[in-house]
Amino acid sequence: MARKYATAEAVAADELHDFIRPRHQMVLTTFRSDGSLQTSPVTGGLDEHGRIVVASYPQRAKAANIRRDPRASVLVLSDEFNGAYVQVDGPAEVIELPEAVEALVGYFRAVAGEHPDWDEYRQAMVDQGKCLIRVTPQRWGPVATGGFPPS
Repeated sequence: MARKYATAEAVAADELHDFIRPRHQMVLTTFRSDGSLQTSPVTGGLDEHGRIVVASYPQRAKAANIRRDPRASVLVLSDEFNGAYVQVDGPAEVIELPEAVEALVGYFRAVAGEHPDWDEYRQAMVDQGKCLIRVTPQRWGPVATGGFPPS
């Protein structure tokens, strides 16, 4: 069996966006009030401004943490466990209802495409009391894969 070697490719912002756009499995890391890390598996997308977007609920730990400390890190994963990944760090914000409704439409489009009934979707977001988390990429590591050291 051939060895699989680790890779790490530095990418520019447009290449980062191209990498993230088709990937929706992510791990969001925020900071608890005591400074320790809080990590959540999430479904995310990339909005039209190149920000990572995640739908959530205002009372969830990740939203409360971001309101208190507006920094986050997102690990964007490939569908296959040993596929390429990238860590993205940056300022984060929580968008609350009613302002969140249209941003949640953008989130749905980024993750799943067009909805058959946008009015129904908008109402469901209001009924469920959703919010939207946005992370603006400020720093990112290389797009990497695991494996043996290359040398």
